[in-house]
Order: sequence, then structure tokens, then C-alpha cells
Amino acid sequence: METQGLEWLLVPVRRLASWGAAGAMVFGGVVPYVPQYRDIRRSQNAEGFSTYVCLVLLVANILRILFWFGRRFESPLLWQSIIMIITMLLMLKLCTEVRVSNELNIKRRSFAAADSKDEEIKAPPKRSYLDFDLNYFWHWSKFTDYVQCVLTFTGVTGYITYLWLDSSLFVETLGFLAVFTEAMLGVPQLYRNYHNRSTEGM
Repeated sequence: METQGLEWLLVPVRRLASWGAAGAMVFGGVVPYVPQYRDIRRSQNAEGFSTYVCLVLLVANILRILFWFGRRFESPLLWQSIIMIITMLLMLKLCTEVRVSNELNIKRRSFAAADSKDEEIKAPPKRSYLDFDLNYFWHWSKFTDYVQCVLTFTGVTGYITYLWLDSSLFVETLGFLAVFTEAMLGVPQLYRNYHNRSTEGM
């Protein structure tokens, strides 16, 4: 009799706990980057943060979203991927602005090609997506170049996924690559800390 009397209280508590867990799952991955973002913005120094962390998380979350089309999983995890992609793009935007403003004499680099303003050449070079310098991959001077790269990666992998969506082997491989890429998240920051001989700014 008592359990039936408490049922009116237990149902909303369970629902509230379920919503809280889903919210924590969606936004929990973003939380560590909020103080990082604020610190970079305040100090105007992004030297301690590796933008390759953003690359790893962008690739992992794009692959996870594509995996969702082949094998549906819980929607909070899908929303987590979308929120994380937005967060990493915001981090990249800030880091690019800070780096470019701090390096006054930097030679402008881009994903597509050299810009005519960047080099003192009378005839502007033709822009092509195939003539970017691999030595400066993910070290571009404009945020739009990062967006172009992410959209290109998403388009290519999305098209391949569309073609192979009926193959369970491909879908499972896609899921494995998403998890494996995310598992390698610490490597870029570890390398940056080792190279700087410091964890300052992280």
C-alpha cells in the first residue's frame, strides 16, 4: 500500500534523474573546454592549447554521427556529438584569431591556396583545393579554412557512408574509427606539452 502511495513521487523523481543524466551526457564533454576558452580569451595566448585536440574531436564526432545513420544509438549521444562539434569550432575560431593577432609578420596560410593579399605577387595565383601545403595543415590563418576542411571531410565521408550504409562491416568499422579516434584525444596535447616543456595554458 505504501509503495503505491509513493508512486506519485517516484515517477517524477525518476524522470528528473533521467533528464539530468541525459543533460550531463550531452553537455558533460563540453565542460572542460569552458575554462580553457575563457583562459585563452583573457590571456590572448593559445600557445598552451593544441588545436589538434579540436581536429581529433571533430573527426571522432563527425564519424559518430555518420555511424548513427547505420546503427541508431541513444539520442543524447547524438546531441553530445553535435554540441561538441560546435564547441570545437568555437575553440578553433578563438585560437586562430589569437594566434594571428599575436603573430604580426605571419605569412598567411590557407586550406585552399595562397591569397593574393598575403604574397607580394602581381598576378594572383589560381585558387585550388589541391595546392595547399601539407606542412602547414591545420595551421591556417583564417577560421573559414578550418570550416572548409571540416565540410570537405564531412562531405567525402558522408558520401562514402551513403554508398556503404548497407554493409554492416563498414558501419561497424565506422563506429570503431569514431571510438578509436576519440581515444587518441590526449596525444596531441601530450605532444604539445612535451614540445613546450610545460603544461602552462592548458
